[in-house]
Amino acid sequence: MANDPHVTAAAHVHRHDHPHDDRHGSELSEMQLRVRALETVLAEKGYIDPAAIDALIEAYETKVGPHIGARVVAKAWSDPAFKKALLEDATKAVLGFGVINRVGDHLIAVENTPQQHNMIVCTLCSCYPWEVLGLPPVWYKSAPYRSRAVNDPRGVLADFGVTLPPGTAIRVWDSTAETRFIVLPMRPAGTQGWSEEELAKLVTRDSMIGTGFPKQPHEVK
Repeated sequence: MANDPHVTAAAHVHRHDHPHDDRHGSELSEMQLRVRALETVLAEKGYIDPAAIDALIEAYETKVGPHIGARVVAKAWSDPAFKKALLEDATKAVLGFGVINRVGDHLIAVENTPQQHNMIVCTLCSCYPWEVLGLPPVWYKSAPYRSRAVNDPRGVLADFGVTLPPGTAIRVWDSTAETRFIVLPMRPAGTQGWSEEELAKLVTRDSMIGTGFPKQPHEVK
């Protein structure tokens, strides 16, 4: 951990042949070509169902994603009873938001306050709350983020353009295959009387990871 006295960390126990050499003019990368070749072989041998894979990818790209998390956050901002339920048992609380699959057995919501800012990482691999945030961003899976988020969280936040008051503590939550996290960011000022739909437009993916803030009212109005 860094020497910052306001930083703490919460860790939890965590197609066979090479493609033909006809790639001239192909827009696919070497890795994408290899993946396609492996997929073809596995499908031909009956180990995978391409239609099922396509359906799964389509689901995570269109049916679940940050918009689910944004609705969860917006409801927590406007409904004290739901906020209490979310912080007590997020796994149960999000079930009514169209979550199609529980990737993690345990989802925990952590609330940002003026005294504490929360940030999510997975130091061992890239465990992520897919069910409410969709596919993880590339940077979340990168080695620099995974190591620096724990050792230099203020520096990482600065890279994202996030500056916190010196007295605000930072807590880094380490995800695992069994336990995932979602940050409940602070509600922007000037949103009194806004509907849940309006509030959801303020919520960004990064604000639910802890590497960003929600949008300000003037950015969506």
